[in-house]
Amino acid sequence: MDSTEKGPLLGKHSSSSLQSSAEYTGDGSVCIRGSPACRKDTGNWKACSLTIVCSFCLYLAYISISKNLVSYLTKVLHETNVAAARDVATWRGTSYLAPLLGAFLADSYLGKYRTGLIFCTVLFLGMMMLLLSAALPLISTGPLAWIIPTGPVSSQYIFFVGLYMVALGYGAQKPCVVSFGADQFDDTDEVERTNKSTYFNWYYFTLNAASLISGTIIVWVQDHEGWVWGFAISTTFVALGACTLFFGSDAYRFQKPGGSPLARICQVLVASTRNLGKDLPCDSTALYEFLGQGSAIQGSRKLEHTDGLNFFDRAAIVTPSGCESPRQLSTWKICTVTQVEELKILVRMLPIWSTVILYSTVQEHVFSTFVEQGMVMEKHLGSFEIPAASFQSVQVITALLLIPFYGRVLVAVFRKFTGRTNGITPLQRMGVGLFFSMLSVTSAAVVESNRLRIAQDKGLVHHQVAVPMSILWQGPQYMLLGAGEVFTLIGISEFFYGESPDSMRSLCMAFCFANVAAGNYLNTFILSLVPVFTATGDTPGWIPGNLNEGHLDRFYLMMAGLSFLNLLAFMFCATRYTNVKRLHI
Repeated sequence: MDSTEKGPLLGKHSSSSLQSSAEYTGDGSVCIRGSPACRKDTGNWKACSLTIVCSFCLYLAYISISKNLVSYLTKVLHETNVAAARDVATWRGTSYLAPLLGAFLADSYLGKYRTGLIFCTVLFLGMMMLLLSAALPLISTGPLAWIIPTGPVSSQYIFFVGLYMVALGYGAQKPCVVSFGADQFDDTDEVERTNKSTYFNWYYFTLNAASLISGTIIVWVQDHEGWVWGFAISTTFVALGACTLFFGSDAYRFQKPGGSPLARICQVLVASTRNLGKDLPCDSTALYEFLGQGSAIQGSRKLEHTDGLNFFDRAAIVTPSGCESPRQLSTWKICTVTQVEELKILVRMLPIWSTVILYSTVQEHVFSTFVEQGMVMEKHLGSFEIPAASFQSVQVITALLLIPFYGRVLVAVFRKFTGRTNGITPLQRMGVGLFFSMLSVTSAAVVESNRLRIAQDKGLVHHQVAVPMSILWQGPQYMLLGAGEVFTLIGISEFFYGESPDSMRSLCMAFCFANVAAGNYLNTFILSLVPVFTATGDTPGWIPGNLNEGHLDRFYLMMAGLSFLNLLAFMFCATRYTNVKRLHI
């Protein structure tokens, strides 16, 4: 492609004031009728607030089941602790992998909005089946007992089908609705681009608010008023969330799906391999690119060529057999620069993604070892007993308080030093969060070391009882982990959305959420190795059944050391990351 043809596409010197005054958006988005999206009448906060409300309602329903699922399986379905733990792990894994399915359908064929609505419906139907399974024992004593089969087998079957429909529906809609909310802000407008960063802050704020409400009010209703009422409340919130998303159709901006991203990746790999023996041109403008202002990929802007990963550039080498008409070109023989850059972006994101897995592993200790540590500490505050599992709320409350503080205070402070509108970059934000995560497990190690010392002084080492050390000492480790969440989780979401190709944003957000699944698997792997290497002979190991006999502090120190090494690896990858370059019209 001639360099003179690229010039009009760049528009780098256009001022933000001219962009803001433009009638239509500059990112290629359209309205519900398929026309170019009007900047004044569509998108921005009035549209994305509806997606935030939808996410709040859906997450509240999902997390209310997740927090108390073990209790239902053991107390209602009478499963053993091992079977219940296995079922919960399998279900959570499904909900973490389901985003990949939803993202693929959204980016390839259906679009984020329609995919989100479809899987919201699947989630609603799953919640209805959970509600039915809980109501069957009541129906069996009523006048409809002779019509509806109400045996324990049928009730359990309905429950598990509904449970996995919930995992599929919630997981598959999540990357679609989240990225759809971010699509309501135009990347080509400086003000809206800043608002997009704020959007991710408020998105995670509402998720933490939903977690706090579900972990207190709805879980209490499930335990004291019955599961029928608990499931009914959750089902109502799912219906409310789906309706909120649907009724805002006229206010939304839509990005057209660009076809299968997996097919485009394979095309670049095949074309690069075919041209392995050919020399790359010295001038990157000689590489093939689609003529005209638009991109060959529907719903995507052109990407500027970047240095590095030159092997993939071979897919865009113009051969003598090439022709000018794109309709006569085989995409398996020659690819556009934009298509090549899509693959480069994914390859460059992979090291960043991998260095955040350990953070997700540390987060999982909130639900396991942190709670186990709290169970062998003094939980009474006067006459009030603090449940060890409920003390996790400290992390949620910390995040709720810190998110608005970050947006209103810290961003302004950072801006004075960096000159950036958002204060710091998403990668810098992630690095700060990883540092807080390391401090969290270090604090847990200090607390556990003191707890074991008290157990030794009181002669409680061989007694499986609580040690006279207040559970309030766990507060700092929960607060540090909450601070890490505000920086890391929001930072990684902003990074994966902002750096992903236009036509792969749902898929990249799905990989972002899959990071949690990878952290779960790594956590399971590490915990399975600990007894193998630490339990020898008469030594019970670091994490025995009686924590007073173990050395959980050494386990936390090991995790802190791994977190430190992981932070160094992240810094190495982040400093060498090449940001995406889009060609704005």
